[in-house]
Amino acid sequence: MDLSGPDAIDRAIDAGIDLDGTPLPEAMLNLYRDVMEKEGQRKRSGVRKSMRNRVVRTGAKHFDQETLNQRLIEAGWDGLKEKEISFFYG
Repeated sequence: MDLSGPDAIDRAIDAGIDLDGTPLPEAMLNLYRDVMEKEGQRKRSGVRKSMRNRVVRTGAKHFDQETLNQRLIEAGWDGLKEKEISFFYG
C-alpha cells in the first residue's frame, strides 16, 4: 500500500494500520471513527474559514511565521492571529 500523499493517513486508518504497517488498536479506531462521525454531522460555517484553518494548520509545518503570514494576507485572508502564532510558533 502506497502511504504517501495528502490522503495517506485516511487510507491507513481505513486499512487499520499505522504508516509502518503495524495494526492500529481497535479502541483507537473505534474512538476515531466515533469522533469523525460526529464531526461529519456538524454544520459548517463556511468554506473560506475552513480553507484558512487548514492553510494555517498545515502551512505552519512548512513555512516560517513571516512567510505564512504574508502569504495569508496576499491570498486575501487575515494574517496570523496571536493565538495561532502562540500555538504554532510559540
